[in-house]
Amino acid sequence: MRVSIPVSAFVAAIVGFGGTLALIIAAADAVGASREQTASWVTAICLAMAFETAWLSWRTKMPVISAWSTPGAALVAASSGFSMNDAVGAFIVTAVLLIATGLFKPLTRLIAKIPASVASGMLAGIVVSFAIGAVKTIPADPALILPLIAAFFAIRLYNPALSVLAVLIGGGFAAFLTGRVGGIPPPELSTLTLIAPEFSATAIIGLALPLYLVTMASQNLSGLAVLRAAGYHPEPGPLISVTGLFSLISAPFGALTTNLAAISAAICTGPDVHPDPTERWKTGPFYALAYLVFAVFGASLVAIFAVLPESLIVLVAGLALMAPLANALSIALKDEGERMAATTAFAVTASGLALFGIGSAFWGLVGGLVVLALERTKKS
Repeated sequence: MRVSIPVSAFVAAIVGFGGTLALIIAAADAVGASREQTASWVTAICLAMAFETAWLSWRTKMPVISAWSTPGAALVAASSGFSMNDAVGAFIVTAVLLIATGLFKPLTRLIAKIPASVASGMLAGIVVSFAIGAVKTIPADPALILPLIAAFFAIRLYNPALSVLAVLIGGGFAAFLTGRVGGIPPPELSTLTLIAPEFSATAIIGLALPLYLVTMASQNLSGLAVLRAAGYHPEPGPLISVTGLFSLISAPFGALTTNLAAISAAICTGPDVHPDPTERWKTGPFYALAYLVFAVFGASLVAIFAVLPESLIVLVAGLALMAPLANALSIALKDEGERMAATTAFAVTASGLALFGIGSAFWGLVGGLVVLALERTKKS
């Protein structure tokens, strides 16, 4: 056991949690979650990640790391017209789809056939509003926001993984020291709150289906690619179905879908963790331990976020999605023959178009696929 194993695991957990918790808060706000429901959401999703990471890493003897769906959180945060009950229903449907995908290989292959350009165009359309929102926070509080933006771009030159976390911690301290926050809330132990799901066609098509697609295309497939790049070749089906199962268990408590991690996994799978690849699976239990701690104090963390300036939360959420936005745009525009389709998916999704109660992410994907099909028909 090298000290690099627990250190890598804890760094991955802190970066993954602190860097994107603002998105979970924004997603909960978008569906009208109460503070208790938001705390339950954070607690349940942390527990799901802890148990599935520990189990999969021990079972496969590979560093199989899970995470919540960052693009999925952005999708929920950008949605409108849905209640928390609708969201829970959508999370349950998404979990069932993930389980089915893991159990039936043809579904995995079908998702893999969705052109990366169109899927990335849709993803870019989802997250671009958050990046724009980060810029729009400057006039609201330039004295706080401008130094944080400068710090973000300076720090990411040396350590991109810690840049967002540094902005969150630094911005939080600055807000407290300058009187922008009244005081630190008292510590609270987390509790789980059962939330009754509601199932509607609009929520299933407008929320569950896009959530499933971005989770598979942007998270699970990327997570598998990270493992393969590190020399691990697990059977994809069991990994996807296990994350889907834990998503199904945690969904009634408000938890968003969980999936295979990409960025966090990259921190836990490289040679810096351990020169022997067969030893790196031990990062999984330590990563799980970190998320158990986050689960216990989830209510306190939500309470702290509740008293921070709104402009800081919007800034952190936007900066956390800058790298995913850049990556999505580069993939969307890589293939010249698919650029128009990808751009259509991006534009429709970013527009916020809602038809028949169904959100823009679904219509962006449909629009991109239709344009791509037309262009391929012309070529043939």
